[in-house]
Formats: sequence, C-alpha cells, structure tokens
Amino acid sequence: MSLNQSILLLILGCTLVTFLPRILPFLVVRNLQLPAPVLKWLSFIPICILTALVVESVIVKTSHSIAVNWLTLIAIVPTLLLALRTKSLAITVIFGVIFMGLLRLCSTYL
Repeated sequence: MSLNQSILLLILGCTLVTFLPRILPFLVVRNLQLPAPVLKWLSFIPICILTALVVESVIVKTSHSIAVNWLTLIAIVPTLLLALRTKSLAITVIFGVIFMGLLRLCSTYL
C-alpha cells in the first residue's frame, strides 16, 4: 500500500480537526481562574453525559413505539448499588461489564 502526499495530508488534517476542539479549550482555560458558578456548572457535565448514555441504552426505539431493554436495566441496578457502596470506578466498570456479559450469555441459552 502506497502512501501518497494527498492521503498523508488528509490524515494530518483529520488529526488536526479531531484534536484541536478537544485540546484547545484546555490550553486556553488552564491559566484562567474560573468563577465558582462556572466550576459548579462544569462539575455536572460528567453525570449528565453518563445519564444520557445509560438512558439511551435502556430505552430503545422500535419501529412503532418505545421499549425498555430489560437486560440492560437488570444489569444497571446491581452495578449502581455496587458503585454507591464501593465508590470505585474500576470495580464498578469491571463488575458491570462482567455482569452484562453473563446476562447476555444466559439470555442466549434461554
């Protein structure tokens, strides 16, 4: 496979477009003292993103209606309880992935 100049420029352009919006705000803000209300508002962003991801995986749009993905909902409850108890992201993620995998494995045999 040959790598000509236009493909190399395309890859570099895509890299620039991907990284600039992610890195530039951090470079600009790192030396600024942000007001307390802004910092408080920013602290809610991770939980909002997590909630959106979880809700999207639980509520499934079918062709005519909205349905609940019960397998995912069953996995969320013990994972959430473990997260509240341990307050460890690593333990929670590992448990959640293993539990969901076991649920999917068991559902294929039922």
